[in-house]
Parts: sequence; structure tokens; C-alpha cells
Amino acid sequence: MLRRLIAILLTVYAIAFAFGALTAVRWPSIMMVMSWIVKDDIASGLESVDWRQLGIAHGGPYLIASLCFYSSGVMVAARRRGGVLWYLYGALAGIPCLYLVTFEPGWWRDPSPEEGAIAGVCVGAILLFFAVWELRVRPGREVQPAQATDVPLILTKPLAPQVQAHSPTPDVPAVVRKPKPTFVPAAIARQRASFAVHGRKMQARRRRAS
Repeated sequence: MLRRLIAILLTVYAIAFAFGALTAVRWPSIMMVMSWIVKDDIASGLESVDWRQLGIAHGGPYLIASLCFYSSGVMVAARRRGGVLWYLYGALAGIPCLYLVTFEPGWWRDPSPEEGAIAGVCVGAILLFFAVWELRVRPGREVQPAQATDVPLILTKPLAPQVQAHSPTPDVPAVVRKPKPTFVPAAIARQRASFAVHGRKMQARRRRAS
């Protein structure tokens, strides 16, 4: 959880410096447009300044600081080496932000909002450096393998061979079922009956003749 929080704070610093780089690059463009609008001596004075080069000169270090802080956050979150080195690179690249405000003698007694903001950013950067350093030197946790313990087996019921008594089954006579009569059409039944009548008559004639 602490490592993730430090990585998030590093990402916040990276976003802040990226915004500063974008502002430093776009502000000279705005001043160039203003030089086209303003007339007379002010316009000639503004035209003599290379605003684009000035913006790149001031925005370049902020962009480098943003990339370095982001790389440091990635290294810290991934538990890899190089987080402290990337952080130092970012801090060195972000030094020009100190020149945005002129610190007068005794400014800490009654600081202006700008002086308080820059001082707060610097103090936060110092504390964040110590946090990154502590995460670097912190040893990893050793995971001890689980040891198998012999647990006695307790039986609630005794194991006994279950023998089923096989009783002799009495001999049951097989039930013979009569076959069901097949269905015979009426015409065939009458024909069979007539054949049976003729057969009996022929047998009677033979008996008489004999």
C-alpha cells in the first residue's frame, strides 16, 4: 500500500511538470500574438525576442523532469532498481522552477502565495525522495515454506468389515404365462369354422362307409 501511494505521488509530480512544460511552450506563442496587436515601441521590443526559443528553453527541462518522475514512479511500483536515480534526474531537471519566484530576505515570515507554493513543492520533493530511498533499501519479505505437521487421525467409529448375511432364497416356481390370443379377422374365423365342419362331415361319411 505504501509503495503504491509513493508511486501515485510521483505520478502527480510528473503531471504537474508536464503541465508546466505545456504552459512554458504555449505562453511564448501568446506573447507572439500580443506583439502583433501592440503597436509602437512595445511591439518593436517584443518582436526582438525569440519567444519560441525562450519557450522551448524553459519548457524543455520541465518536460524532462516530468518523464523522469514518471519513470521513477514506474520503477517504484514495479519493485525494480533505478527509482532513486530517475528521481534525482527529475529533481535536477526541475530546478529552473525555483527561478519562477524571487525569494526576498525573510520571505518565510510573510510568504506570498507564489513563494509558499514553490516552497511547498520543494519540501514535498525532499520528503518524497526519502520515501523513495527507504523503499529502495527496504529488504524483501522472506516467505517461509509451510511445514507439514503430523496430525493424528482420530476415528469416531471403529473400522470393522461390514459383512452382510446372505440368507438362502427359497426356490420359487417360475410363473408360466399363457400366450395372449392373436387377433384373427372375422372372415378368416368363418372360413376356418366352415373347414372344420366339412372335415367332421367327411370323417362321419368315412366311418359309415367302413
